[in-house]
Amino acid sequence: MSTGSPGYFPQRVATTRWVPHVEDTQLAWLFGGVLGVLVLASAIGAVLKQTAKNDAAHATINNLNARTRAWWKMCAIFALTLLIGRIGSLVLFGLLSLLALREYITLIPTRRGDHRTLVWSFFVITPLQYYLIAIRWYGFFAIMIPAVAFLFIPTRIAMAGDTEHFLERAAKIQFGIMICSYCLSHAPALLILRIPGFVGHDARLLFYLVLVDQSSDVLQYVWGRLTGRHKIAAQVSPNKTWEGFVGGVLMATALGTALWWATPFTPLQAAGTSLVIGLLGFAGGLVMSAIKRDVGVKDFGAIIEGHGGILDRIDSLCFAAPIFFHLVRYFFAA
Repeated sequence: MSTGSPGYFPQRVATTRWVPHVEDTQLAWLFGGVLGVLVLASAIGAVLKQTAKNDAAHATINNLNARTRAWWKMCAIFALTLLIGRIGSLVLFGLLSLLALREYITLIPTRRGDHRTLVWSFFVITPLQYYLIAIRWYGFFAIMIPAVAFLFIPTRIAMAGDTEHFLERAAKIQFGIMICSYCLSHAPALLILRIPGFVGHDARLLFYLVLVDQSSDVLQYVWGRLTGRHKIAAQVSPNKTWEGFVGGVLMATALGTALWWATPFTPLQAAGTSLVIGLLGFAGGLVMSAIKRDVGVKDFGAIIEGHGGILDRIDSLCFAAPIFFHLVRYFFAA
């Protein structure tokens, strides 16, 4: 257990290759388990669709079936990136960041004076963030957006000479880059941590984070539909209930604890990290829902059937990824 070095990410040992992701038996078991659940969910959805007795039941089942179909597609893409290795994962999450940022920017009011700042955000700041991960420069990766980009964005907007709603415009762009680029980039950054006794198996940590986070999201929805009675914030997200929140987070924590064998964690540590992932995932969903309500839309986009946009799907991951990354780096990385 170590706090890690303050500069570059620790270098991997000479005998370590990035290719072993495809040879990792435990990772294969994890992925096989997910595929098994999807097969079961597809079969159950088909049966329920034939037995639904009213319009409300049909609507719920159709929603769940659409989510299942979307998960098949997302799992296929995720599997491909794991086969490609670290670079494939960085490319995937880099594209997700750009697509999510595009969805976010299209919903907030911008002015002509913001256009060059947005060009910098899309074509320089976001790619640079992922490049810093690729070369394992932790010191700059950790501060580039929160410090350098934070100061650059309002400066570039001010240089355009447009002061109308200046602070609001700068803050909205800064928030979008922080969530879509900075926070999300911590997920693939897990692939370049060097954990004693776990070198060459880092893809499991990324898979673990995504699996627990997305399972918590789905389970909160299911528990909310089955038992939800008490709204948490009805004006922000009418479908979020205390029953769904508690049931979903606890079940996701139990899942994460049961999968401790695929991580460098003990069962107790796995329980703690899974709980953190579930809680932060809930916070991410709630905050991004508040943004959607503020601008008057239901979803950030419609690119994923049954899930809305990219940002609708990864909102929870954006909040969970940076905290999970730093917990692992601080307590487990060499």
